[in-house]
Amino acid sequence: MKGSYHIIVQNKRIRYEFDIRRNITIIRGDSATGKTTLFDMITLAAKNGDSSGVMIQCEKQCCTLDGPDWKLVLPALHDCIIFFDESSHFLKTTEFAGMAKQSDNYFVIITRENLPNLPYSISEIYGIHSSGKYHSMQQTCNEFYQIYSTQNIIKNRKPDKIITEDSNSGYKFFNRICYETGIPCEHAGGKSRLIHSMQAQSVRNLLVIADGACIGPEMNELYQYMNTHPDTWCYLPESFEWLILKSGLIGGNTIQEILEHPQDYIESQKYFNWERFFTDILVQYAQDTPLRYSKHKLNEAYLHKKAKNAILNVIAGILFS
Repeated sequence: MKGSYHIIVQNKRIRYEFDIRRNITIIRGDSATGKTTLFDMITLAAKNGDSSGVMIQCEKQCCTLDGPDWKLVLPALHDCIIFFDESSHFLKTTEFAGMAKQSDNYFVIITRENLPNLPYSISEIYGIHSSGKYHSMQQTCNEFYQIYSTQNIIKNRKPDKIITEDSNSGYKFFNRICYETGIPCEHAGGKSRLIHSMQAQSVRNLLVIADGACIGPEMNELYQYMNTHPDTWCYLPESFEWLILKSGLIGGNTIQEILEHPQDYIESQKYFNWERFFTDILVQYAQDTPLRYSKHKLNEAYLHKKAKNAILNVIAGILFS
């Protein structure tokens, strides 16, 4: 399944209107914000049809899944948008993550907990608010709002130190840039170790660079840390491979068209997160060029002045010198 989908769920009293564009969408929020109501309305519509009083408008079938038989039901669902409520304890299991990875469905998960087994994007973590679009006594409109930004940057600021998520080519690129500009740089050894690495630092202006495409499970903890440490901030592009593609070094207009609407090109059953798609596209388009790419060993050509500056020009708001 691929593409973005506009969904309207409504009855005479309440209306939800939102867009889904990735295979995993997270809905968060405190009690009484309308999360469970949305789930219940979709459940009612799936069970009772028109007699439920709930109307669902979407190109794809929308349904809910919970209960002990989820392992039997999930493999039978195809090309659907499936909603899960936080009461479903199986959401945190490796078994569910494994089955989700093999699925051709989109998942909308209502939860206040982190789900470390699912690599979801910070761009697809939402809350629900009442928009005031409908002012009558009969109907209230609820819309999603994005909780986090993909680029939480303090503009025009030079970091005293940089931590990258892992030791792959992204780290090797930023490590070289930092070496040239006198900024210490290290890697955390994986996204689950970012907080530990941040806590171990004694510098003031600390910049963390990680893949926004799959850092979602760690984002709540990172955000709370940044709130109590205002001199720490994050730069969270989709991935390092996305930065290279965005720079225009490879693929020309074809790549830029893909980046404009990646959801129209990314098959969810093949790519569990967008970072893998951007890596495959970069490897494919660069393979017969001097800029051939490997995720684990950085091609020195990316450190030549023209290529290096093209990538850095995509990163607005961070001073390296």
